[in-house]
Amino acid sequence: MEWFERVARMRRWTRGGERDPNRVLLLLLALGELHRRGYAPLRYRDVEEPLGELLAEFGPAKPASPGYAFHQLAADGLWEVLTHQGVGSPGPDASTLRAYDAAGRLAPRFAKELMADAAVFTQIVRLLLQLNFEPGLHDDLRTAVGLPPEPAVPASVAAHVEGLLPRARPDVLLRQKVLVAYDCRCAFCGFEGWMGNSVVGLDAARLRWGAFDGYDDLSNALCLCTLHHRLLDRGVLSLTRSGAILVSRHFVGTTESARTLVDSLVGRRVAAPRAGFPGPHRTNVDWHARQVFRGPARTS
Repeated sequence: MEWFERVARMRRWTRGGERDPNRVLLLLLALGELHRRGYAPLRYRDVEEPLGELLAEFGPAKPASPGYAFHQLAADGLWEVLTHQGVGSPGPDASTLRAYDAAGRLAPRFAKELMADAAVFTQIVRLLLQLNFEPGLHDDLRTAVGLPPEPAVPASVAAHVEGLLPRARPDVLLRQKVLVAYDCRCAFCGFEGWMGNSVVGLDAARLRWGAFDGYDDLSNALCLCTLHHRLLDRGVLSLTRSGAILVSRHFVGTTESARTLVDSLVGRRVAAPRAGFPGPHRTNVDWHARQVFRGPARTS
């Protein structure tokens, strides 16, 4: 189970709750290539653009360059960089990596074990996703790197991975608590919906992600419709400490519905919970605005 511990250490090296998914995204891209095409080196010049797109879409507001991730991943013992001069990276500079025609590949022993055991492959992917991203992003990431939906795995392997995940377990009642606190309405747009006696289209949305010490309680959660929950996780929306809704300048929507559902939120006050229920704590609001929101924010 050596590889599980190495993957888990990639997460533990982050400091102060900061997101550093650059190497993780490259590793997921390499695993997608392994799944689709088998074991082969990946030339930097071929992965620079798709890796850059992953960093822009799923990385922090100021992601590192593709060259940095390509160079740095080798330090984790899961990846190696090759040039005509042998094994070893010429550095993180993109122009240097192109000039040396650098190629990267999963460490041979690591790749051999992944190809020999589908359960290990599946759980390595699961561990990478759960330690670095909110659950609502997992399917998008799998699609982006060419990985299939997660299949079932033997209980023994799954149990080992569970031991490496953050200790805090999800609160299965969080959604019900959030619905009560916010009167079954989206805190951003006011949407409510019912099917019989069941509330539909509303989620408990975390500000500080579970992978980064975000606990399942009302100080870290909002009641949001499924659209605004997804946009919150993708960094399109966030909040200020004073409760004003932020909309990223990077978001583009040309239809009237986009203007109504997203653009009109700029500067709007988020709905407060009912009296007696706590609202989001400023530390969780700050974390989301720094680590997830893709600023700068629109002003109108």
